[in-house]
Amino acid sequence: MRTIYKSGCTFLLAGVLWSYSPIAQAQAPAPSPTIPGSSSPGTTSTGTPAGSSFSGSVPTKLVPGVISLSLQEAIDRGLKQNLGLLLSNTDIRSARGQRWEQLSALLPHAEVSPYVAMSKINLGELGLTSLPGVTNIPAAVGPFSYFDSRATVTQSVFDWKSINATRAATQSVKSAEYSYKDARDLVVLAVGFVYLQAIADEARVETSEAQVKTAQALFDQATDQVNSGTSPAIDGLRAKVELQTRQQQLIQARNDLAIQKLTVARVIGLAPGQQFELTDKSPYQPIASVTVDEALKRAYDSRSDYKSAMAEVRAAQFSRSAATAGYLPSLSFNANYGAAGSHPSTATPVYDVRGTLTIPIFQGGSVHGDVLQADARLEQSRDRLDNLRAQIDADVRIALLNLESSAEQVNVARSNIDLSEETLVQSRDRFTAGVADTVEVVQSQEAVAAAHEQYISSLYSYNYAKISLARAIGMAEAGVKEYFRGK
Repeated sequence: MRTIYKSGCTFLLAGVLWSYSPIAQAQAPAPSPTIPGSSSPGTTSTGTPAGSSFSGSVPTKLVPGVISLSLQEAIDRGLKQNLGLLLSNTDIRSARGQRWEQLSALLPHAEVSPYVAMSKINLGELGLTSLPGVTNIPAAVGPFSYFDSRATVTQSVFDWKSINATRAATQSVKSAEYSYKDARDLVVLAVGFVYLQAIADEARVETSEAQVKTAQALFDQATDQVNSGTSPAIDGLRAKVELQTRQQQLIQARNDLAIQKLTVARVIGLAPGQQFELTDKSPYQPIASVTVDEALKRAYDSRSDYKSAMAEVRAAQFSRSAATAGYLPSLSFNANYGAAGSHPSTATPVYDVRGTLTIPIFQGGSVHGDVLQADARLEQSRDRLDNLRAQIDADVRIALLNLESSAEQVNVARSNIDLSEETLVQSRDRFTAGVADTVEVVQSQEAVAAAHEQYISSLYSYNYAKISLARAIGMAEAGVKEYFRGK
């Protein structure tokens, strides 16, 4: 009976549950994170929710030939072409536009409006058909002309509602800018996920090829012994089944690699059909240990999503102040100066200066409604901030746990490879000596295959845990350069 070995790990970062269950067999699903509350029913092979902007990109031009692609180069391309980051950048521009709309109410408005008019009036239309003591009233008067040319300036002097609305919009711009920085970390995380998965798939292809060669040698040896009469025919059948099983796994591994490379291309913005090769592999490179308290301090100081959430709270506070300012009086200033007359040649200077104090008395409860809505938004933003702070704590702790666990798994898996390969050598020697049949050899070969799969999975988990830790403390870009030096 064939044994299938599985290994798995789970990452919870930035509110994203990344479930990973690597296995060489075709039955195993690809790693796929899910975002709680996402409306998307499924996930893509990039490890992002189906429909997520971070799983797409704006492709560049096709480059002839095969290009080399390291992990850092892939991240650099993703930071330029990933759709999620590009959309986040436009969100900043939109927030700035909204800020200018709010600021407009506080800035002076100036305009010039010259006009010349020629009029003729029907007095009957105005009801002037007769006047006491006046005879022969004409039916119409005119034509006569008007001329007026003025420059008008309007300025709001004290409008606390507009002032606080502008302050809220300014905080929203800061929140959008922090969200953009956080989006860069998410791009690093997404690119690292798909790139490391592609490296793992390459390793599985190489391992499958080696297993096919081993199975072929076993089949040839069993066939020779069956033909010479030293082994029963069933040994040859077992060896052939094992060979074909390994061939099927190789076919599946190559297909998985091809699909994963397409996923890498989509995330980082390579042109459709672009050929490339991955230059980085997955060596085991330990990193300096960090305590939970140190990691949490760095996270709260560096996480852009946390800073964005704090800016949203400040924006909500100013929005509430703007809502309550609806009860306060406001003062505005209006002035115009120009020339007016019946004709431009006879125009004389004219002007008008006025200040208006507006005192709200009763507004039908509209201000009360604005305050209630602002209170609700403020409470929601504070709840989100508290939740995110707790989530960051969980992110950091889980990342450190996964890093420690996967490092231990790598050490055990490397030792297990040596032991299983030594067992396979002894099993083949026993089969050659005629003291064992192919059952023992096939079981030993499957143990070797499982050991290699465990090593690939644990090494992938460890390298991804390093990127996850960098993301958890808000230093994904710098963390990749630090944790993957010399690759």
